[in-house]
Formats: sequence, C-alpha cells, structure tokens
Amino acid sequence: MGKNIVEKILAAHLVSGNPAPGEEIGIRIDQTLTQDATGTLAYLQFEAMNVPKVKTELSVSYIDHNTVQIGFENADDHRYLQSVAQKFGVVLSRAGNGICHQVHLERFGKPGQTLIGSDSHTPTCGALGMIAIGAGGLDVAQAMAGEPFYLTCPSVVKINLRGRLGPWVSAKDVILKVLEIFTTKGNVGTVLEYGGEGIATLSVPERATITNMGAECGVTTSIFPSDDWTRHFLRSQQREVDFMELKADDDATYARIVDIDLARLEPLTAKPHSPDHIGTVRSMKEIPVDQICLGSCTNSSYKDLVTVAKILEGKVAHPNVSFILAPGSRQVLDNLARDGYLASLIASGARLMENACGFCIGNSQSPSSGAVSLRTSNRNFLGRSGTMDADVYLVSPETAAAAVITGHFTDPRDLKMPYPQVQTPDRPVIDDRMILRPENTGENIEIYRGPNVGAPPVNTALPDILSGQITIKVGHKITTDHIIPAGARMKYRSNIPKYSEFVFEKVDASFAHRALAQKDAGKHNIIVAGWSYGQGSSREHAAICPMYLGVRAVIAKSLERIHAANLINFGILPLTFARENDYDAVDQGDDLEIAGIRKAILDGGNLLVQNKTKGTTFEASCLLSTRQKQIILAGGALNVRSQK
Repeated sequence: MGKNIVEKILAAHLVSGNPAPGEEIGIRIDQTLTQDATGTLAYLQFEAMNVPKVKTELSVSYIDHNTVQIGFENADDHRYLQSVAQKFGVVLSRAGNGICHQVHLERFGKPGQTLIGSDSHTPTCGALGMIAIGAGGLDVAQAMAGEPFYLTCPSVVKINLRGRLGPWVSAKDVILKVLEIFTTKGNVGTVLEYGGEGIATLSVPERATITNMGAECGVTTSIFPSDDWTRHFLRSQQREVDFMELKADDDATYARIVDIDLARLEPLTAKPHSPDHIGTVRSMKEIPVDQICLGSCTNSSYKDLVTVAKILEGKVAHPNVSFILAPGSRQVLDNLARDGYLASLIASGARLMENACGFCIGNSQSPSSGAVSLRTSNRNFLGRSGTMDADVYLVSPETAAAAVITGHFTDPRDLKMPYPQVQTPDRPVIDDRMILRPENTGENIEIYRGPNVGAPPVNTALPDILSGQITIKVGHKITTDHIIPAGARMKYRSNIPKYSEFVFEKVDASFAHRALAQKDAGKHNIIVAGWSYGQGSSREHAAICPMYLGVRAVIAKSLERIHAANLINFGILPLTFARENDYDAVDQGDDLEIAGIRKAILDGGNLLVQNKTKGTTFEASCLLSTRQKQIILAGGALNVRSQK
C-alpha cells in the first residue's frame, strides 16, 4: 500500500512507537525554532538540562514578539537570548529581521525535514513539505537536547484542491473555507495534507498562508507536496540545494478526503470572536471600518503587500481608517523599498510598523473603543487586540485594501478595477546580516541575566489523594489568551511568580488571589472547562503559571493538543469528563477529591471523582501513554529528567 507525504516523513524520522493513528510515537527532530515570548523559558529549561550544546541540525532563536520595549524587561530578555544562543550554538535572528515563520520559510525550511517550534504557527513551514509542529517550550528544549519529540501518530485528511482561484480571491479565502468546514474543535490528532491539481496554481507564500492558519483548526500540522513551486521558491532564496521532491504515492490512503473547488470560492471573513466564525465579505453589508492591519506571519509576503500597493496606487486611506502595515521580514521590506512599493504604500496612508508580531499579539496598535478592525492576521479572539470591546475580523489582503479605500467592508470584486498582476522577483535581494551564527560556544560565554529572568519553578510529585476546590469553571473555546494574557503582560514571561498574577485575568480577575490562598491552605486547585480548552497559542505559560498557583488538574469536555501536552509537562492532570453531562453537574466552589490516584493512573481507565459539596460522584478519563504517566507521577518532565 502506498504512503502519503506525512507517513513518508514520519517513517524516515521514527525513533520509537508504532506509527499507527492514535498510538504515541517519538520522532527525530531536525530543526527547532523559538521566539522571544516563549523562547526565554525554553532556554531556561534547556539550561536546567546541563547539555553543553544543542544537538539538532539547526536551532534558531527569533526575537520578533516583544520588540516594543516599555520598561527594561523585554530588552533584558533579548540580551539573555543573544548570550544563550552564542553559548549553546543557536542561530539568532535579531529584532527587526522579521517574524519567525516568514524568516524560517525564507532562509531555513527544508522539504522532508522535521521542525518543532515554541509557537503554534510553526506549521507555516508545511508549505515547503516539512512536518512542522507547534509545541511547548519544554518539548522544544528537550529536542534541542537531542531527545525525540513525542506525539500521537496522526490520522491524515487529504484536502483535494481543484480548479483555480478567481480574481480577487486569494489563499486567505482558501483557509477560511477550510475553517468553515473543519471549525476550531474536534481535529486533535489530525494532519491536513493538501493535494489535487489546484495546488499547482499556488505559490509557496500562498501555501504558507494556508498552512499557517491550519493551526486554528487545532490540527497537528498541515503540509503541501514539495514540487516545482518549492524548487522555484528555494532557488529564489539561493537555497536550491535544499530541494527534494516529495509527493504522495498514487495509491496512498487517507482517513478522509475533502474536495474544495477553488473556482467557486469568494472573498470570506472570520467574524468576531473566532477564526471559524465564517461569513462572506458581501454579507457584511458595508459595516464601517475604523482600523485595518496589514501583515503578520499569515499575509505579509512580497506578493501580498505588492498586491495591496497596486490596488491603492494613487489613492489614500479613507479619513476614518487607521491603516497599519507590518511586513513579515526584513527581506520583504527591503524588496518592497527597492522596487518602489513601500513608498507607494506610505503615500496611500500606511503607518509602517516593525517587521514583528506587533498588532497580532496585542502589544501595539490596539483599536479604539468599540472599533471594527480588519486584520490579515490569524486570530481574532476576544480582547486579543488589546481592546476588549473591539470587533476584529480576519480578511485577505485584497479585502483589507478595498476597505482602506472605502472605509467600510467591501467585497474587493466591487472595486471595478482590473485585478493586479504581481510578478515575484526571481532573485530577490537577500541580506542575512541580521542573522547571527554562533562562532565560539562553550563555558567561556557568560549568560546575561536581568532581574526579570528567573529559574523555571518545578512541581512536586503527584500526591496519592488529590483534594481541592473547583477554583474556576469556564465555558467552551477557552484559549491560552484567556488563561494567560498576551500583549503588554508578556514582558513578564521570564518571571513566573509575576506573570502568574494575571492568570485568567480576562475571565475572573480574582482567580490568582483565590488560587494562591487555596495553595497556601494546603488545598489543590482544579479547573473545569467545556469544549476545546487551551486552543490557540503554544504558550506553555498557560500551564506553568497555573501550576505555580497550585493547579493540579484540569477537567474538561475536551482539550487541545499542545495545551494538553504542556499540562502534562508541568505535572497537571489533563482529564476529560467520561460523560459530557457531568460538566453541568459541577459548579465553581465545589470541593472534589480523587483518592488512590497514583495507582489508578498506572492501572489506566477512568478515575472516580467525589464531589464532596454535592455528595455525588462522576468519572473522568485519563488517557496517558506510559511515558506520560511517568511524567505526571513525577510532577513534570524536568523532574523525570533530574531522576535519570
């Protein structure tokens, strides 16, 4: 029987386990990436492993998230990252060089290789035919130390693209259609593999938009074949030597096949406050728009930005619109400037931001109160923009450009102008001087540590009786942004005691205080949640900060992959209700107890949970591999490593 692309790469990198869907496997990792919002903790954890040098083929540290330096914390952390990269043999992409996903696609990604990154949008490099997976920082640190990355062997769904996109419809509309079909929940343990004759019409940057936002579906990753478009892209990056052809066998099998006719797609938008809340742009009926943010790792390629420049040529932004531009990389910015398109965009009223995550993570350009903001980024969670009552819509660059002109939602097909034809340079200007490659490594390199940098806290071994209170009960689709905020708060990412003060700040500002009081009283804290708990960012702070506050278990209707792995890594039990209706039978403030928990975990099966407040019981599923059981019992992955 033939193999699909995912099976081929996993087979070539298999270290342990049976590569059958649903089974835990360990794979060899070729490359890692980190970014400064999650990387500081990842490297602190790597330091704790006492490994003298990274053991991957390539590890890259990007400074691209917290580049707005109000206070000393971010600048100090960047100095830490530069010194630790030099000491341990990590390549450093300096602040201003660009967003990790765009730069890694341009300068480092290789077909057929494996990549894990401490950012949930690492699957962007699936556009090159890589198995590229977002993970928690501790998993990335362990990969840098030469250990396998463990995951549930995925089932593979083929998305069969047919036809060709019509004018004014772009790759962003493709992935919004995918999100309409798959939604943001129920896709854990799945990989989306793209095929069909339609892929021959999509360039690598267009494919990258699709694989980037596949993360919003909650899948393990997304991947395209490595073909002539891949070779062309790598040749333009002066990296043709990295090319290898990679395609599925003709008789490859899939868990499911979904057909999408590109020619039938129309401009779409993700409405507030979820990437899967899809509607047509035309159905928005000219809603007035206050802000438009163009760029981010999803739509900031040369083609995307030149397309907008050509649409806006000779025009200026509507008086009611604040127009923000954030190119994805220094390479894109350099080529826009050299070809005259940057001047054109600025003349149209664009406000030029850094080549950084910026507005996407809510650390700059927050919209005004009650504003409507159109963004080409990948997430529109409530409050993520930095303004709680703003309505954020996700759109294509074409739809964004139309609204810049009109000041309201406008189907770009109604602009009554020819669709711009953009020729991507065969030989773009490439300047890697903002990438630092370590020359001297080892003991003589001193690591800089500012006062905001502290050692990661370590949990205690799991007790035999878990006894505590439901400190908070939350609903469905709780994201890591809900659990631990991004934006301005992220400057405390290296200071866990301080950052922990803001856990569930957007949901219940008193949570941290109540949780610490419980912990100080010798009680455990328990979180109860609905569907898709922990979707969104790979931010492991959403696990380590609750752990610091004394959280020992999360009981949810379902948990998302990366967050569940992070909970395990820090010794928090990831449980699911055996019967969904039991979620409705418990309340915040209820006292719960699970007795004989260590033996029950080793034996497998469901755990019996006593609700002492209500005098009832219910069962919770605890589906852990043998390896994960060891981690949970020890109180976390670092504890397991210290015992070896």
